[in-house]
Amino acid sequence: MADKQKTRESALTFKIIAECSTTKARTGILTLPHYRVETPVFMPVGTQGTMKGLTCSQLEDLDCQIILGNTYHLGMRPGTETLDKAGGLHGFMNWKRALLTDSGGFQMVSLIKLSEITEEGVKFQSPHDGKELLLTPEKSMEIQNSIGADIMMQLDDVVSSTTKGPRVEEAMWRSIRWLDRCIASHKRTKEQNLFAIIQGGLDTELRKQCVEGD
Repeated sequence: MADKQKTRESALTFKIIAECSTTKARTGILTLPHYRVETPVFMPVGTQGTMKGLTCSQLEDLDCQIILGNTYHLGMRPGTETLDKAGGLHGFMNWKRALLTDSGGFQMVSLIKLSEITEEGVKFQSPHDGKELLLTPEKSMEIQNSIGADIMMQLDDVVSSTTKGPRVEEAMWRSIRWLDRCIASHKRTKEQNLFAIIQGGLDTELRKQCVEGD
């Protein structure tokens, strides 16, 4: 019981179990509000809150410890109102183990023809009904707080990994500014972990600068 209470207060603890002195590769235990995850771990993608062709019971039988969901798609369907009524994505999909949600930012690349990026956020045109959605850092946090994932990612300005030039640096600085807005908007800090994302593309110096944040 004490361990569970400690988890709720910190939302995350990580304990290294073993480490290779040559490669620095390591194994560990990531303790999250809904499950203890043994790392390294395979995290299957359940974009819209389901693993196609598998039930949650079957996933447990396969010892799946954590599933990834997508904020953009879950925000569109079923939406925050339904998720709130269901008790978050855990209740909606009847999954008792850990969840991670990305911020929706990847859709800047995958749905590039349907999106427009500004300092305020990303304007998407729904591929389902053509309606517009403005995904801001604040909106991303609102959706992810409704989803209730153990780990949620900040909204970042995503560029293709092979992009070069000024656009990469622009995305890096915007991601840092958006991180500040995500932190300010995150409402469930004792239940959900907010992870920052390192931008800078393939430029080592930009990535170092992004880590430092200044």
